[in-house]
Amino acid sequence: MVPPEVFVKGIYTKVEFFANLAILVVAILLGIVLVKHYLLKEPGVEVANTNQPAAGTKLSLPDVDWTKSRQTLLLVLSRDCHFCSESAPFYRRLVRETAELRDVRLMVVIPQEINEGKRYLNDLGVSIDQIRQAPLSLIGVTGTPTLILVNEFGLVTAAWVGQLPPDREAEVLTKLQSDHASKSQVFEREIVDRVPMQGNRQTVPGKATS
Repeated sequence: MVPPEVFVKGIYTKVEFFANLAILVVAILLGIVLVKHYLLKEPGVEVANTNQPAAGTKLSLPDVDWTKSRQTLLLVLSRDCHFCSESAPFYRRLVRETAELRDVRLMVVIPQEINEGKRYLNDLGVSIDQIRQAPLSLIGVTGTPTLILVNEFGLVTAAWVGQLPPDREAEVLTKLQSDHASKSQVFEREIVDRVPMQGNRQTVPGKATS
């Protein structure tokens, strides 16, 4: 017959074993969740069910005249958004590469006070002067960062949500540059069409005819 103390000790050993096993299983599951959430997470997925305005949506912002530029790229940011801060290198690149595009302007929309927004952009090294304070719901956005391209009629032509991977960053720049080139060609054609014919030639301002 097994002595009572041996029997109790055996039970205690088994309970301890299963308890340690349960702790190990929980630790493994927690590790898997953390890896999926932080290491394998795709850029730009900050908030589930993040909304963005669809192409063709008419936007209205206080004190914003869309006709001032053929294209306005809205950078919808928040000081509390770490994805916004991590996207700063791309925003600085946007500033550099659109500097020569006269029909493209960059504008930051932020839910915080404008002065706080200016300090935030300064901390990021992002030189964008035009800042508007507005609730995200006003422009149909539920998460940051969100980029919205708006034409001179106030209509959305494209939108990008979240911290963008390199291929999506390139897509934004290509969209801005291609739209700039196509609209410049249309503008030149409009000038040509308005110039009266002289014989069989058209005289274009700034260009000599032979």
